[in-house]
Amino acid sequence: MKDAFGAPQSLLVLGGTSQIALATARRLIARRTRTVWLAGRPSPALDSAAAELRTRGADVRTVDFDALDSESHETALGKIFTEGDIDMVLLAFGIAGDQERDEEEPLSAVRVARTNYTGAVSAGLVCAGALQAQGHGSLVVLSSVAGERVRRADFIYGSSKAGLDAFTQGLGDALYGTGVHVMVVRPGFVRPNTAVRPATPRLTAARFAAAPLEASPLATTPDAVAAAIVTGLRRRSETVWVPGSLRVVMSALRHVPRPLFRRLPVWSSAAGALKE
Repeated sequence: MKDAFGAPQSLLVLGGTSQIALATARRLIARRTRTVWLAGRPSPALDSAAAELRTRGADVRTVDFDALDSESHETALGKIFTEGDIDMVLLAFGIAGDQERDEEEPLSAVRVARTNYTGAVSAGLVCAGALQAQGHGSLVVLSSVAGERVRRADFIYGSSKAGLDAFTQGLGDALYGTGVHVMVVRPGFVRPNTAVRPATPRLTAARFAAAPLEASPLATTPDAVAAAIVTGLRRRSETVWVPGSLRVVMSALRHVPRPLFRRLPVWSSAAGALKE
């Protein structure tokens, strides 16, 4: 259960090496979260993340989880909930793919879709069912502003995030009134934490190296996204934009006629500030 300060006492992270997820875990541990599960493929990075969070005072456990292996989700994630109630689930896994390659290699494009959408649908439904069964908890899903108005430059990734976003909103409606809180988070381009560049988020690393966007007013950081998530939890928000100004920007872009939209700078890959 959440403590008197509204912070979850237990956290399950799907995508246990995500910089955004780990930044969120640090903030929650500082606010009295005591049990953290990091779910992901076994790797030194996952072990390192768990060890770092333990130094902050949390009981951290790792669990094998593969977004592409949907048939294993019910068993793998179900075992976690048998250990005790989970107050918050953070779905933070995903891949960006390579747009140029994926257009030429359909199976690569399918991998992006299976990871970002199909895998998230499977894991999200398993966790939602478990949260509903226990009668409380929050499910937080990392979407992306890239799914709000899909661009030529990354329509494969963007379409997978658009599907995930729509799924999360529908799931939130389905769970309304059950005691389960569902929140979708829509970050813009996320600048990697320079202090931990080797663990750069897979969704942004290649693009960051090719076209740094530190100066963009629409870019953000893992820590900023984490702060917005914690605030959203406290307010029981259903949708969180990071930075908040993206809400207004995307509201305008959604209504731009397609012929004009094709001529805007956001149409090209240089407009990475509108990418997670």
